[in-house]
Amino acid sequence: MKDITSKLVKLFKTGYCTPQIARVAKQLQEPSTTLHYNIKKLEKEGAIKTYKAVFDYKKINEGFCVFMLVKLSPDEYGDPERIGRELMKLPHIESIDIITGDWEMIIKIRTKDQDEYYDLIKNVISRKGITKITTLTSLKQLKTEFVEL
Repeated sequence: MKDITSKLVKLFKTGYCTPQIARVAKQLQEPSTTLHYNIKKLEKEGAIKTYKAVFDYKKINEGFCVFMLVKLSPDEYGDPERIGRELMKLPHIESIDIITGDWEMIIKIRTKDQDEYYDLIKNVISRKGITKITTLTSLKQLKTEFVEL
C-alpha cells in the first residue's frame, strides 16, 4: 500500500479534520442535529477557526521544539505584525505571539532536529528588522492543544 503519511500530516496541520458528531453527541447526551446546528453556528461566527489533528511530534519528525524570543529594531518596533506575517509563511513556525516586556515576539518552532533548526534560524536572523533572538529549548512537552501527552 502507498505511504501518504507526509501528505496527510501536512493536510491535517492546516485543517481538514472534522468532529465526530455522533461520538460527541453521545458524550454530551444531545441529539446529533442539535450538535450539528451549534457547531455550524460557531463556525459561522468565527469562534471555530479550523479543526486540526494533535500530533505526537516525534512520530512525524518534528520532535525538536523551541521557543524563540525576538527583539525588533527600532524602525520595525511600531509594526511587529508585518514581520510576524512574513515569518508565518515558514512551515516550521507553529505560532507567533506579540508580547510585552523586554522582547517583542515569542515564536514556537518545530523541526526534525537541531540541525534543521539551525538552518531555519540562519534564515530568520538575516531578516531585516530582527536585531536579537534568544532560544529556549523544550526538553519535554506534557500538554499541547489542551491535550495531555
